[in-house]
Amino acid sequence: MPQLLDITGSARMRHGARAFSSLPGVVRSVGLLEEIAVGSPFVAPIREDLPIGLYGAGDFGRMALEVLKALWIKPAFLIDRNPNAARSHPAFDGIPVYGPDETPGTLKQQAQILVTVATAAYAPIENTLFEHGFQHVAPFYDFSERFRHIHPLSNGWRLETLTSHDQAMIAHVLQGLEDDASRAHYLQFLAWRRLRQEWTFDGAPIDASSRYFIPDVEALLTSGERLVDAGAYRGSVSVDFARRRPDWASIAAIEPDPLNRADMEQAFAAAFPDEKRQPQTFDCALGAANGEAPFHHGLGYASQLSVTGGLMAQLRALDDLDLAPTFLKLHLEGGELDALKGASQTLAKRRPIVTATIYHNDDGVWRTPLYLMQTLKDYRYLLRLHAWCGTGTVLYALPRERSDT
Repeated sequence: MPQLLDITGSARMRHGARAFSSLPGVVRSVGLLEEIAVGSPFVAPIREDLPIGLYGAGDFGRMALEVLKALWIKPAFLIDRNPNAARSHPAFDGIPVYGPDETPGTLKQQAQILVTVATAAYAPIENTLFEHGFQHVAPFYDFSERFRHIHPLSNGWRLETLTSHDQAMIAHVLQGLEDDASRAHYLQFLAWRRLRQEWTFDGAPIDASSRYFIPDVEALLTSGERLVDAGAYRGSVSVDFARRRPDWASIAAIEPDPLNRADMEQAFAAAFPDEKRQPQTFDCALGAANGEAPFHHGLGYASQLSVTGGLMAQLRALDDLDLAPTFLKLHLEGGELDALKGASQTLAKRRPIVTATIYHNDDGVWRTPLYLMQTLKDYRYLLRLHAWCGTGTVLYALPRERSDT
C-alpha cells in the first residue's frame, strides 16, 4: 500500500511499490487479484496551476512534447540524467534542460514534474525526484488523461472498480495463461491500472526490447511466413520481422494515418530495395465490420479511431481483405477487440500466431484475452509486459500444432 513518507521535511504520498520473491501460481494469483480488487488506489495529485517540467528526454519524452503541443501547452523546462545529450536534440530547442541536481530550487518547489519514462520502473524515479527536493511529481499519462475529450491518448486510464463478475472473468484468464510469468505480468498490469501500485516479481522481468518477438514466438517462425501488421505506424515491426525471417512470403502493413503511411512507405523503400519484395500497404483501419469511422490522425503512434478525429477512415474487417496470415500483429490503440471480431473466419481457417496489445482501454482487462481464449482453441496463451506504468502489455496466442512440428 502507498505510505505517507516524510521526505526533506514535508509529508508526501508516494506510489506504492511491492516486490514478490516468487512467481504466482493460479491459486495465489486469484488471491492477489482479490487484494487488487479491494485495495485503496492512490493517484498523485496534479497541480494544473503550476508550470510543467518533463522528466525524461527519450522517445516517450519527445512524444509527450508533441502531445503538449497539440494541447497548446509548452513545458517550462526538461529534466534528464544526461542533460547535454538532451540539449543537443532538435526536439527540445528553446526549452531549458537541467540535470536533477542542476534544477533551480524554485522550480523544484513550484513546478509540476511529469515523468516521461516507461522503460524503467516509475516508483524509484519518483523517490529520487522527491529526494532531490521536487515537490510535485506524477506520471505523464495521468496528466494527459485529463484531456481525453480533445486528445485521444489513452494510456492513463484507471480501473475504478473490479466487480465480482470482473474478478470471475479475470480468474478465467489467469487459468488460461500458459505460465506463471504471464500471471505475474497480468497482475502487475492490473495492480497499476486499479491501484497505481507498481508490483514486481522475481523471475518475470520486463523486456522492452522484444515486443512481438519474444523467444516463444521466434521459436515458431519458419520460412514462408505471412505477416499482417495492423497498426503498422511507420513500419518498424514489418522491417524487424523481415530481418528476422528474410525468407518471408508476404507482409501486409495496415495503417490509416496518411502521415504515418508516408513515412512507412519511405522506410519500406529503403529497407526493401527490390520493389517486388516490398510489403503491401493498406489505407484502412481494422474493425468488426466494413464501414467508416472518425479517425484522429497526425498523432504519430497515438493516431487512432476516435470521435475527436477529423478524418473519416475506411473500416475493413480482416475477413474481407483476402489475406492469409500466419502471423497477425495488432497494435490499434484500443481497437484490438473489434479487429479480432472482424477476423473470426481468418483466425479459424488460418490459425495464425496472434500478438495483440491490450493496454489502451479496459477491454484488455479481460474481454480481449477471454475472447481469444474462447475463440481459438488448442492455443498457448502468454502475456508479457514490455514497459512500465501499465503500458506495453501484449497477449501472445500461439497455435499448439506449430510447437509440435
